[in-house]
Amino acid sequence: MQIGDYDPVIALMRATPGVSLRDADSREATARYLERNPGLSFVAEIDAGIVGCLMCGHDGRRGYLQHLVVLPAHRRLGIGRALVERCLTALDALGIRKSHIDIFKHNDAAAAFWKSQGWTLRTDIDRYSAIRGASENA
Repeated sequence: MQIGDYDPVIALMRATPGVSLRDADSREATARYLERNPGLSFVAEIDAGIVGCLMCGHDGRRGYLQHLVVLPAHRRLGIGRALVERCLTALDALGIRKSHIDIFKHNDAAAAFWKSQGWTLRTDIDRYSAIRGASENA
């Protein structure tokens, strides 16, 4: 994924139930993310159109996958699985062997996908967030 893919990727995300876009998904923030994590985020294209994407980064110890999206008409073709494998392979090349993804509790389709891929739902931790500044949409 390159910053030039931003507009079609954001359109894809906006059209996908269960994906929440925040201020942190702005073009500028996405450009910083891609620059900080080069070669770790991917898009899937068919006939020169983007039909899927997965953003990926790391903190030096753990990988973090975000915004796996595949157009409904292209689901169940292995695109999501291929995007995940690309990200995990790229992280593995950096020596990062453990990765996480956050999904909303009400996103049953995402939960089913990740479970089918062998990912384990964590029940031993809770995630807490802090927002600095006035925007609740950070």
